Order: sequence, then structure tokens, then C-alpha cells
Amino acid sequence: MELQLSVVIVNYNGLQFLKNCLDSLEEKLDAILYEIIILDNDSRDESCTFIKENYPEVKLIESKINYGFAKGNNQAVKYAKGKYLLLFNNDTILLNRIESALELLEQDKTIGVIGINMLNAKKKYIPASGIFPNYKNMFRFKNMFLMGYEFKAGKFSKDYYEVDWLGGSFLLLLRETYSRVGGFDEDYFMYVEDVDFCKRIEKLGLKRVFMSRLNYIHYVGFNTKKNPLIVKGYKIYLKKHKKGIEYLILISLLNLNSVVKKVKEKFFIKA
Repeated sequence: MELQLSVVIVNYNGLQFLKNCLDSLEEKLDAILYEIIILDNDSRDESCTFIKENYPEVKLIESKINYGFAKGNNQAVKYAKGKYLLLFNNDTILLNRIESALELLEQDKTIGVIGINMLNAKKKYIPASGIFPNYKNMFRFKNMFLMGYEFKAGKFSKDYYEVDWLGGSFLLLLRETYSRVGGFDEDYFMYVEDVDFCKRIEKLGLKRVFMSRLNYIHYVGFNTKKNPLIVKGYKIYLKKHKKGIEYLILISLLNLNSVVKKVKEKFFIKA
């Protein structure tokens, strides 16, 4: 029987999250023939020992260097045997079964990748999708999520929506599609690689779909230290996907965004 799903997790010092993450997968994927592959990015905690002692069925790849998120996923996917891939963050908990998402992928060959509804640690809605870089959101990143009332409030009237990009903490797709798109671009170490990934899926003529009725928890939090990495990521993205006057305008807006953020941080103003 063909292995249906390979769950791919990149871990770096994620010991505190691993039990809840892996237990949720065991519970919600029990009707699916699946495997779990964890690429450990040279963690300094006891992540690898914990996995080996408590989850011996997990295929653990222990890297001696920190590949980052993009290359880490690419390395892990090399070991995947499933027809489908679920790229899943280590600091997450799956709350629902995902058979309906797999069925949608199977039925609609125009879909390249699926994401689902993301909740924070308090089970409150946070955006899991956004708009590709443009003149409005390169100056103000919050404009990435201006997709109408439903996406602002987290109150959805439909089961699924076509969007520009999906967050990398939950990405479900055919392994064949991952191969066609070339995996994540390894020029990104962390942040914006998911936006780039979805852009290249769009260039294949495939849709990016957000399913609103399925949920997962993602333990994310705002940290101004991320800003330089996010700005760096978007600089890489613009260089790859924009040209001419459009590129010059967008990179200028992004640089201005960066300056404003640095000023706000210096004077302790919340960005």
C-alpha cells in the first residue's frame, strides 16, 4: 500500500513543543498511512534525545549544522516517501483531521498547495495567508493581510478561499508539486521563503487555497528582532520576482519601511 502522507518538521531547540506537536499528529492522522520526518538543525537542547527515546517511529535526521528553514525542509523532503507532504512547524498542534484537505487536493488538480486556519496559544485567530508584495505592503507589512473583513476578523462564510500565499507553518501539497517547484529557495535562511514558494507555485499555474474549517495552533509571537530578517527576505524576493521601475519603487518602499522600524525601535515605540 502506498504511503499517503509524509509529515516534515524542521526542528531547532524545540524541545518544549515537541510532545504536544507529535501527539497531536498521532491523534489526528490515525486514519491515514503516514510517516513523520524531523530534520534537526543542530539543536543545543535535548530535542534529539527526547525524540529517540519517546518517538522511535519518527525518522530523525540529525544535522551537524543549522540549515535554516528553507534548506532544512529541502533536506528532509529527500527522505519522504508519501504521495503528499505536510510541512509542519515544530511549535504547532494539529486540532482537526485533514482527510477533507487531502480529498480536495486529490479532486482538484489545479490546487498547488493548501493551508488551514491558524490560532495562537490562546486559540485566537491569526492570519495564515496574505497578499503578494505590492506598493502598499512593502512600506507597511500589516497591509499583507488586508484581504477583506472575513480574513481580518477570522469569521469565514466559505469552506475554502483562493489566496496569494500561505504561511509556512502548515503547507499541504503533492510531493510531485514540491519537486516541480524545486522546493524552497535556499537563498532564504528564514522568513519570506513561504511567500516565494507560493509565488513559484502560482507561476506553475496552480492555486493556493486556504481552508477555513480546519485549525491548528501555532505558538508564534511578535518580536522586533525578526524585522531585519523579514526585510532581508523581502529584498531577496523583490530581486527574484520584480524588474525595472516596479522593482526600484518597491525596494525603495521596503528600505523606507526598514528605516521607520529602526527609528521606532530606538525610541521604544511599538512597531
